[in-house]
Amino acid sequence: MYKMRYFCYICSVLIILLTRVDVVFAQQGDSSGTNTEIIQDERVDILVKKHIQVNQVLNTMDGFRIQVFSDSGNNSKNKAQSVQDEFLAKYPAMGVYLTFKSPNYKVRIGDFRTKLDAQRFLIELTADYPNAFIIADQINLPKTD
Repeated sequence: MYKMRYFCYICSVLIILLTRVDVVFAQQGDSSGTNTEIIQDERVDILVKKHIQVNQVLNTMDGFRIQVFSDSGNNSKNKAQSVQDEFLAKYPAMGVYLTFKSPNYKVRIGDFRTKLDAQRFLIELTADYPNAFIIADQINLPKTD
């Protein structure tokens, strides 16, 4: 028992000493603090540049949509298109998206940045679309001037 406590004590002292040494070395350097040299693998810069390029091409972001229709089977595409047309007749300014992910056709509406915005609009839709629900999705970026 005594040996175990002694060993734990020695380990904790070593950890404290090692962290203190790192802090001392980290604080050494140019006294003005303006010259800092970062040494890294050149592949990191390549990855950062690729990440920037991908994000410039993407026109979507995480957000929410309301799913008003989902169906599979015979004639499901026609049903989805009729739901899409019906919704556009009622709400022409709202974005309506018909997607197919085997085996389902889905009709989702809106580009809501927050779930609260989607919930507000869902309240309006419950009379016409009682089975509608909010789903996290990639939404189009808001238009800027």
